[in-house]
Amino acid sequence: MVKKAIIPAAGYGTRSLPITKVLPKEMFPIGVKPAIHYVVEEAIASGIEQILLIVSRKKNMIVDYFDHSLELEAFLERENKQHLIDLVPIPSVPIHYVRQPYAKGLGDAIRIGKTFVGNEPFAVLLPDDIMVSQKEPALKQLIDVYRDTKKSVIGVKEVEESKLSNYGVISGIEKTKGLYQLDGIEEKPKMNPPSNFAVVGRYVFTPGIFEMLDSSVANIGEELQLTDAIRDLLAVEDCYGKVVDSERYDIGIVEEYIKLINFFN
Repeated sequence: MVKKAIIPAAGYGTRSLPITKVLPKEMFPIGVKPAIHYVVEEAIASGIEQILLIVSRKKNMIVDYFDHSLELEAFLERENKQHLIDLVPIPSVPIHYVRQPYAKGLGDAIRIGKTFVGNEPFAVLLPDDIMVSQKEPALKQLIDVYRDTKKSVIGVKEVEESKLSNYGVISGIEKTKGLYQLDGIEEKPKMNPPSNFAVVGRYVFTPGIFEMLDSSVANIGEELQLTDAIRDLLAVEDCYGKVVDSERYDIGIVEEYIKLINFFN
């Protein structure tokens, strides 16, 4: 089953400049926790037992956040505030880290995790997208589909046509309610999108995706696109799109980030 997850967190966060010049987008506060904390919680709640965070040299704040703060813990004990230590828990599963030396795109970041994954299915969670579920976590919904199909699964949500140019968009045949067998995927279509279903930053992949990433060649100065590798994977394996029963908030869009903060408040 799916026990490992990759969380790519090495990007520049250009959509959220200027604040991301000094503060990683993954550390944007939502209530009293940063965005990345909710994504890690979702992974653990979905049954993930090991997490690999792809970071860059300017994302050490993320590494520090998930580590013990010995000085803080000693201070709280000295001040008889041990109850506050429980507010800064260390995740219950191992978190590993590796740096992406150059910002070559999402496909390259995932490819870096090949050794970590080995020959196993694995999940990918994009920390830009915060998924709020009333029932099962969004990732768990995809893992359930993988359990039944043993094929790669992409989380999708129906969005209004005017916003489709911001996301990857799938096309496919509905096999059961909310589950599509994919026959195509297009990155940020400028016109004539193949459907109204946009990718929401949650994936479960077979190890076959690495062969496609290895064979993909990014042009000089361009990023290695995960969408291209998924399209290549469709030629050799069945892949599915699952409409997730979750609210999705893209924290790279100011209006959605504010909605998310208001929701938690």
